[in-house]
Amino acid sequence: MNSAQPLDVTPPDSDAALLERVDEIAAGPLAALAYRIDQEGHYPLEIIQALGEAGALDPHLADRGGRFDLAIAAMQRVSRHCGTTGFLMWTHQVCALYMAESGNPALSGERLEAHRRGERFGGTALSNPMKALSGIERMALRARPDGHGGYRVSGVLPWVSHIQKGQYCGALARVQNDQGQDHGEIMFMLDCDDDVELRPCPAFAGMEGSSTWGIRLEDYPVGAERLIADPAQPFVARIRAGFILLQAGMALGVAQGSLDSILEVEGQLGHVNQFLEQRPEALRAEMADLEARAVRLAATPYDTGRDYLLDVLDLRTQGAEFALRAAQSAMLHQGARGYALSAAAQRRLREAQFVAIVTPAIKHLRWEMDRLCREDWPEEAAS
Repeated sequence: MNSAQPLDVTPPDSDAALLERVDEIAAGPLAALAYRIDQEGHYPLEIIQALGEAGALDPHLADRGGRFDLAIAAMQRVSRHCGTTGFLMWTHQVCALYMAESGNPALSGERLEAHRRGERFGGTALSNPMKALSGIERMALRARPDGHGGYRVSGVLPWVSHIQKGQYCGALARVQNDQGQDHGEIMFMLDCDDDVELRPCPAFAGMEGSSTWGIRLEDYPVGAERLIADPAQPFVARIRAGFILLQAGMALGVAQGSLDSILEVEGQLGHVNQFLEQRPEALRAEMADLEARAVRLAATPYDTGRDYLLDVLDLRTQGAEFALRAAQSAMLHQGARGYALSAAAQRRLREAQFVAIVTPAIKHLRWEMDRLCREDWPEEAAS
């Protein structure tokens, strides 16, 4: 067997056709661009646009049947060939989720239609808010009422991906009154227009093609047409599991690509690689288990129960750890050829590291699981 099989969601014919189109894009033009994306910082909007035209950016939305499993499967196929593009696909998908679930006609109408078709582009600025709402760090953006039913937002976000001038991202700010007292949070669409300063970030080890910028806001206006949720916390609680669950596509795809690299050299190096600990048969079995768990959890993405969220967090953690092990195993199986800077195995090692640290990072996931396990826990169980 010279290749491993991607996530099987047992789709009907229309879904099979969608995944076939995604495979054609991923194995064709995307694979040809992977080196430029990784080494030259090429921002592959043409690939995101092609995925939108194929219908791969919105299977998880309610009017497409809420098929989170299909969205994860498509992202796995993309990430198999380029982890950066898989990450951009995730940011684009969650931004679509914000718009669709906002209930705001200014966001869920034609603007969403252009976004899901890959005609407009935008990501998510929820890295800091997700950590802030978990008590890990302080909220970076502050909003104050403007006296006319809207807000003015100020602050600095150091890392926001899939943006540039003319694009946008979903963001969250803590509301403060004139006395500096906190009054919850708002979630809003941040348009990268002339009121927004974009600051270049340091060069990245593995995600240079993600168009990641720092954002500085000074009295940025947020009117009703930009509001995703006010208050924000109930909305975040509703979409949080889906936000995290979709990332399984990145982890599975990078691991899938690593397994491809292992199998690529099996014919020449199998006689000596048989002595390595992580062999393709074991990796395939572990990946199949993670894929099955992802499909099961994708059936109820809006479940807000603690046990369900713990299962999603655990899957995300184990997926990141598996991607790391698979990528390292691919390097060992490939040997010197995998150590070349242009080698896919070397690139996937950096991509797997990104999967492990992108919000929610492994340490954040474990923090959150620990907090949830202790929350309202019987005293005798906690002792």
